[in-house]
Amino acid sequence: MLEENNFTELDQLIVELGGERIDKYLAAQLEDLSRSRIQTLLADGMIKVNGQAVKAKYKLETGDSINICLPELKEVHIEAQNIPLDIVYEDDDLLVVNKPKGMVVHPAAGHLTGTLVNAIMYHCKDNLSGINGELRPGIVHRIDMNTTGLLVVCKNDFTHERIAAQLAVHSITRVYEAIVLNRMGQESGCVDAPIGRSSKDRKKMAIDKVHGKRAVTHYQLIKNYSDYAHIACRLETGRTHQIRVHMKSIGHPLLGDDIYGSGKSPFKTCGQTLHAKVLGFVHPRSGQYMEFNSELPEYFQDILNKLDSKN
Repeated sequence: MLEENNFTELDQLIVELGGERIDKYLAAQLEDLSRSRIQTLLADGMIKVNGQAVKAKYKLETGDSINICLPELKEVHIEAQNIPLDIVYEDDDLLVVNKPKGMVVHPAAGHLTGTLVNAIMYHCKDNLSGINGELRPGIVHRIDMNTTGLLVVCKNDFTHERIAAQLAVHSITRVYEAIVLNRMGQESGCVDAPIGRSSKDRKKMAIDKVHGKRAVTHYQLIKNYSDYAHIACRLETGRTHQIRVHMKSIGHPLLGDDIYGSGKSPFKTCGQTLHAKVLGFVHPRSGQYMEFNSELPEYFQDILNKLDSKN
Protein backbone atom coordinates (compact mmCIF):
# COMPACT_ATOMS: atom_id res chain seq x y z
CA MET A 1 0.00 0.00 0.00
CA LEU A 2 1.11 3.54 -0.72
CA GLU A 3 1.26 6.07 2.07
CA GLU A 4 -1.13 8.99 1.68
CA ASN A 5 1.65 11.46 0.93
CA ASN A 6 3.14 9.21 -1.77
CA PHE A 7 0.53 9.76 -4.44
CA THR A 8 -1.05 12.61 -6.33
CA GLU A 9 -4.79 12.76 -6.93
CA LEU A 10 -5.79 14.03 -10.37
CA ASP A 11 -8.82 16.20 -10.97
CA GLN A 12 -12.13 14.33 -10.99
CA LEU A 13 -13.46 13.34 -14.44
CA ILE A 14 -17.18 13.22 -15.16
CA VAL A 15 -18.14 11.00 -18.10
CA GLU A 16 -20.29 12.89 -20.61
CA LEU A 17 -21.05 9.92 -22.85
CA GLY A 18 -20.97 6.32 -21.65
CA GLY A 19 -20.48 3.00 -23.43
CA GLU A 20 -16.67 2.89 -23.68
CA ARG A 21 -14.16 0.79 -21.74
CA ILE A 22 -12.55 2.83 -19.00
CA ASP A 23 -8.95 2.09 -20.07
CA LYS A 24 -9.63 3.25 -23.64
CA TYR A 25 -11.53 6.31 -22.46
CA LEU A 26 -8.78 7.43 -20.08
CA ALA A 27 -6.03 6.82 -22.65
CA ALA A 28 -7.77 9.34 -24.91
CA GLN A 29 -8.36 11.82 -22.10
CA LEU A 30 -4.92 11.74 -20.47
CA GLU A 31 -2.14 12.43 -22.97
CA ASP A 32 0.69 11.73 -20.51
CA LEU A 33 -0.50 8.23 -19.52
CA SER A 34 -0.24 5.21 -21.79
CA ARG A 35 -3.04 2.67 -21.96
CA SER A 36 -0.82 0.01 -20.38
CA ARG A 37 0.00 2.42 -17.52
CA ILE A 38 -3.71 3.06 -17.01
CA GLN A 39 -4.41 -0.69 -16.97
CA THR A 40 -1.75 -1.13 -14.27
CA LEU A 41 -3.32 1.64 -12.18
CA LEU A 42 -6.72 -0.01 -12.57
CA ALA A 43 -5.29 -3.39 -11.49
CA ASP A 44 -3.73 -1.74 -8.43
CA GLY A 45 -7.02 -0.12 -7.42
CA MET A 46 -5.69 3.40 -8.01
CA ILE A 47 -8.60 4.34 -10.29
CA LYS A 48 -12.11 4.42 -8.87
CA VAL A 49 -15.51 5.00 -10.46
CA ASN A 50 -18.16 6.43 -8.16
CA GLY A 51 -15.88 5.56 -5.23
CA GLN A 52 -15.36 1.91 -6.22
CA ALA A 53 -12.29 0.27 -7.80
CA VAL A 54 -13.00 -1.17 -11.26
CA LYS A 55 -11.18 -3.28 -13.83
CA ALA A 56 -9.94 -2.23 -17.27
CA LYS A 57 -12.90 -3.82 -19.06
CA TYR A 58 -15.44 -1.80 -17.07
CA LYS A 59 -17.80 0.02 -19.43
CA LEU A 60 -18.48 3.58 -18.39
CA GLU A 61 -21.94 5.03 -18.00
CA THR A 62 -22.95 8.63 -18.59
CA GLY A 63 -22.41 10.63 -15.42
CA ASP A 64 -19.82 8.27 -13.91
CA SER A 65 -17.32 10.04 -11.65
CA ILE A 66 -13.70 8.90 -12.08
CA ASN A 67 -10.94 9.56 -9.53
CA ILE A 68 -7.29 8.68 -10.25
CA CYS A 69 -4.40 8.47 -7.79
CA LEU A 70 -0.93 8.50 -9.34
CA PRO A 71 2.07 7.20 -7.38
CA GLU A 72 4.70 9.91 -7.39
CA LEU A 73 7.72 9.16 -9.55
CA LYS A 74 11.16 10.16 -8.38
CA GLU A 75 12.70 12.35 -11.04
CA VAL A 76 16.22 11.65 -12.19
CA HIS A 77 18.97 14.22 -11.77
CA ILE A 78 19.50 16.27 -14.92
CA GLU A 79 23.03 17.27 -15.83
CA ALA A 80 23.87 20.82 -16.85
CA GLN A 81 25.79 20.71 -20.14
CA ASN A 82 27.80 23.36 -21.94
CA ILE A 83 25.84 23.23 -25.19
CA PRO A 84 25.80 26.38 -27.38
CA LEU A 85 22.48 28.24 -27.36
CA ASP A 86 21.13 30.60 -30.01
CA ILE A 87 19.72 33.24 -27.64
CA VAL A 88 17.49 35.80 -29.33
CA TYR A 89 16.66 37.77 -26.17
CA GLU A 90 17.45 37.57 -22.46
CA ASP A 91 16.75 39.53 -19.27
CA ASP A 92 16.43 38.75 -15.54
CA ASP A 93 13.05 37.01 -16.01
CA LEU A 94 13.23 35.05 -19.24
CA LEU A 95 15.10 34.21 -22.37
CA VAL A 96 13.95 33.48 -25.91
CA VAL A 97 15.96 30.80 -27.71
CA ASN A 98 16.07 29.59 -31.30
CA LYS A 99 16.04 25.78 -31.11
CA PRO A 100 17.92 23.85 -33.79
CA LYS A 101 16.63 20.80 -35.63
CA GLY A 102 17.19 17.49 -33.84
CA MET A 103 17.33 18.90 -30.31
CA VAL A 104 14.84 17.55 -27.77
CA VAL A 105 13.38 20.25 -25.50
CA HIS A 106 13.33 18.41 -22.17
CA PRO A 107 14.79 15.10 -20.97
CA ALA A 108 12.79 11.91 -21.34
CA ALA A 109 13.49 8.21 -21.76
CA GLY A 110 16.24 7.87 -24.34
CA HIS A 111 17.09 11.57 -24.23
CA LEU A 112 18.54 12.42 -20.82
CA THR A 113 21.41 14.48 -22.25
CA GLY A 114 21.88 16.89 -25.12
CA THR A 115 18.47 18.52 -24.60
CA LEU A 116 17.55 22.18 -24.47
CA VAL A 117 17.02 21.81 -20.71
CA ASN A 118 20.58 20.49 -20.25
CA ALA A 119 21.83 23.56 -22.14
CA ILE A 120 19.75 26.18 -20.31
CA MET A 121 20.63 24.68 -16.92
CA TYR A 122 24.29 25.33 -17.70
CA HIS A 123 23.58 28.82 -19.05
CA CYS A 124 21.19 29.95 -16.30
CA LYS A 125 22.70 28.03 -13.35
CA ASP A 126 20.04 28.10 -10.59
CA ASN A 127 17.93 30.82 -12.20
CA LEU A 128 15.06 28.81 -13.68
CA SER A 129 11.41 28.33 -12.73
CA GLY A 130 10.62 25.10 -10.91
CA ILE A 131 6.89 24.75 -11.52
CA ASN A 132 7.24 21.80 -13.90
CA GLY A 133 9.74 19.96 -11.70
CA GLU A 134 13.33 18.86 -12.11
CA LEU A 135 12.87 17.42 -15.60
CA ARG A 136 11.45 20.60 -17.11
CA PRO A 137 12.95 23.64 -15.35
CA GLY A 138 12.00 26.88 -17.08
CA ILE A 139 9.94 25.14 -19.75
CA VAL A 140 6.42 26.48 -20.20
CA HIS A 141 5.84 25.25 -23.77
CA ARG A 142 7.77 23.09 -26.19
CA ILE A 143 8.25 22.21 -29.85
CA ASP A 144 9.02 18.82 -31.36
CA MET A 145 12.56 17.52 -31.74
CA ASN A 146 12.70 18.06 -35.52
CA THR A 147 10.84 21.36 -35.44
CA THR A 148 13.07 24.42 -35.31
CA GLY A 149 12.47 27.90 -33.95
CA LEU A 150 11.50 30.09 -31.04
CA LEU A 151 10.78 29.13 -27.44
CA VAL A 152 10.48 31.23 -24.29
CA VAL A 153 12.26 29.93 -21.17
CA CYS A 154 11.24 31.23 -17.73
CA LYS A 155 13.84 32.06 -15.08
CA ASN A 156 11.45 32.27 -12.12
CA ASP A 157 8.01 31.09 -11.03
CA PHE A 158 6.55 34.60 -11.27
CA THR A 159 7.33 34.67 -15.00
CA HIS A 160 6.34 31.05 -15.55
CA GLU A 161 2.89 31.50 -14.03
CA ARG A 162 2.14 34.57 -16.13
CA ILE A 163 3.41 33.15 -19.41
CA ALA A 164 1.43 29.95 -18.73
CA ALA A 165 -1.67 32.08 -18.11
CA GLN A 166 -1.22 33.74 -21.50
CA LEU A 167 -0.89 30.34 -23.14
CA ALA A 168 -4.07 29.19 -21.38
CA VAL A 169 -6.14 32.02 -22.85
CA HIS A 170 -4.43 31.76 -26.26
CA SER A 171 -3.10 35.32 -26.20
CA ILE A 172 0.48 34.40 -27.16
CA THR A 173 1.35 34.92 -30.83
CA ARG A 174 2.77 31.76 -32.39
CA VAL A 175 3.31 31.61 -36.15
CA TYR A 176 5.00 28.68 -37.86
CA GLU A 177 6.12 28.21 -41.44
CA ALA A 178 5.94 24.82 -43.13
CA ILE A 179 6.33 23.11 -46.46
CA VAL A 180 3.46 20.73 -47.11
CA LEU A 181 2.70 18.20 -49.80
CA ASN A 182 0.28 19.12 -52.61
CA ARG A 183 -0.68 22.53 -53.92
CA MET A 184 -3.11 24.57 -51.85
CA GLY A 185 -6.47 25.16 -53.47
CA GLN A 186 -7.20 28.29 -51.44
CA GLU A 187 -5.27 31.26 -50.11
CA SER A 188 -6.18 30.74 -46.47
CA GLY A 189 -8.29 28.69 -44.16
CA CYS A 190 -8.89 27.40 -40.64
CA VAL A 191 -8.87 23.88 -39.25
CA ASP A 192 -11.04 23.65 -36.14
CA ALA A 193 -10.88 19.98 -35.12
CA PRO A 194 -10.34 18.46 -31.64
CA ILE A 195 -7.14 16.48 -31.09
CA GLY A 196 -6.53 13.57 -28.73
CA ARG A 197 -4.26 10.57 -28.35
CA SER A 198 -4.76 8.05 -31.18
CA SER A 199 -6.56 4.91 -30.02
CA LYS A 200 -4.65 2.90 -32.66
CA ASP A 201 -1.13 4.17 -31.96
CA ARG A 202 -0.16 5.73 -28.62
CA LYS A 203 2.78 7.55 -30.22
CA LYS A 204 0.44 9.52 -32.46
CA MET A 205 -2.21 12.17 -32.02
CA ALA A 206 -5.40 12.20 -34.07
CA ILE A 207 -8.61 14.08 -34.76
CA ASP A 208 -10.96 12.88 -32.02
CA LYS A 209 -14.41 14.44 -32.03
CA VAL A 210 -15.53 12.53 -28.93
CA HIS A 211 -12.63 12.79 -26.47
CA GLY A 212 -10.27 15.27 -28.13
CA LYS A 213 -9.49 18.75 -26.87
CA ARG A 214 -10.37 21.80 -28.96
CA ALA A 215 -7.64 22.66 -31.46
CA VAL A 216 -7.63 25.52 -33.96
CA THR A 217 -5.03 26.25 -36.65
CA HIS A 218 -5.25 29.19 -39.05
CA TYR A 219 -3.20 28.77 -42.24
CA GLN A 220 -2.13 31.13 -45.02
CA LEU A 221 -0.60 30.23 -48.38
CA ILE A 222 2.76 31.88 -48.99
CA LYS A 223 3.52 30.19 -52.32
CA ASN A 224 2.35 27.20 -54.33
CA TYR A 225 4.73 24.89 -56.19
CA SER A 226 3.99 22.01 -58.55
CA ASP A 227 3.75 19.37 -55.81
CA TYR A 228 4.19 21.38 -52.62
CA ALA A 229 3.05 24.53 -50.84
CA HIS A 230 4.88 26.93 -48.53
CA ILE A 231 2.47 28.04 -45.80
CA ALA A 232 2.26 29.97 -42.54
CA CYS A 233 0.23 28.58 -39.64
CA ARG A 234 -0.98 30.62 -36.67
CA LEU A 235 -1.85 28.61 -33.60
CA GLU A 236 -4.97 29.60 -31.71
CA THR A 237 -4.49 26.60 -29.40
CA GLY A 238 -1.36 24.55 -28.75
CA ARG A 239 -2.06 20.82 -28.75
CA THR A 240 0.63 18.19 -29.20
CA HIS A 241 1.56 17.85 -32.91
CA GLN A 242 -1.31 20.23 -33.75
CA ILE A 243 -0.07 21.59 -37.08
CA ARG A 244 1.11 18.18 -38.23
CA VAL A 245 -2.23 16.51 -37.43
CA HIS A 246 -4.38 19.33 -38.79
CA MET A 247 -2.53 19.71 -42.08
CA LYS A 248 -2.62 15.97 -42.69
CA SER A 249 -6.36 15.99 -42.00
CA ILE A 250 -6.95 18.35 -44.95
CA GLY A 251 -4.67 16.48 -47.35
CA HIS A 252 -1.45 18.42 -46.80
CA PRO A 253 0.96 16.42 -44.59
CA LEU A 254 4.22 18.19 -43.83
CA LEU A 255 7.19 17.45 -46.05
CA GLY A 256 9.45 14.87 -44.38
CA ASP A 257 7.02 14.04 -41.57
CA ASP A 258 7.76 10.43 -40.64
CA ILE A 259 4.81 10.11 -38.23
CA TYR A 260 1.90 11.76 -40.03
CA GLY A 261 3.27 11.41 -43.56
CA SER A 262 5.43 8.93 -45.43
CA GLY A 263 8.66 10.55 -44.23
CA LYS A 264 9.95 10.36 -47.80
CA SER A 265 11.49 13.48 -49.27
CA PRO A 266 13.62 14.18 -52.36
CA PHE A 267 15.39 16.88 -50.33
CA LYS A 268 16.94 14.54 -47.70
CA THR A 269 15.09 16.15 -44.82
CA CYS A 270 15.21 14.83 -41.25
CA GLY A 271 11.65 14.87 -39.98
CA GLN A 272 8.97 17.46 -40.65
CA THR A 273 9.75 20.76 -42.39
CA LEU A 274 8.36 23.07 -39.72
CA HIS A 275 9.76 26.24 -38.15
CA ALA A 276 8.44 28.29 -35.20
CA LYS A 277 9.06 31.67 -36.80
CA VAL A 278 7.20 34.27 -34.75
CA LEU A 279 6.70 34.37 -30.98
CA GLY A 280 4.97 37.25 -29.21
CA PHE A 281 3.80 37.76 -25.63
CA VAL A 282 3.28 40.38 -22.93
CA HIS A 283 6.35 40.57 -20.73
CA PRO A 284 5.23 39.55 -17.21
CA ARG A 285 7.33 42.22 -15.49
CA SER A 286 7.01 45.26 -17.75
CA GLY A 287 3.56 44.60 -19.19
CA GLN A 288 4.90 45.44 -22.65
CA TYR A 289 4.12 43.30 -25.70
CA MET A 290 7.26 41.77 -27.21
CA GLU A 291 7.51 39.94 -30.54
CA PHE A 292 10.43 37.99 -31.98
CA ASN A 293 11.04 36.73 -35.50
CA SER A 294 13.41 33.93 -36.43
CA GLU A 295 14.94 33.50 -39.89
CA LEU A 296 14.19 30.23 -41.65
CA PRO A 297 16.90 27.64 -40.98
CA GLU A 298 19.36 26.94 -43.79
CA TYR A 299 17.93 23.54 -44.72
CA PHE A 300 14.42 25.01 -45.04
CA GLN A 301 15.59 27.91 -47.21
CA ASP A 302 17.62 25.53 -49.39
CA ILE A 303 14.48 23.53 -50.14
CA LEU A 304 12.60 26.70 -51.07
CA ASN A 305 15.47 27.74 -53.36
CA LYS A 306 15.35 24.35 -55.13
CA LEU A 307 11.58 24.56 -55.50
CA ASP A 308 11.87 28.10 -56.86
CA SER A 309 14.44 26.99 -59.44
CA LYS A 310 12.04 24.33 -60.76
CA ASN A 311 8.88 26.41 -60.58
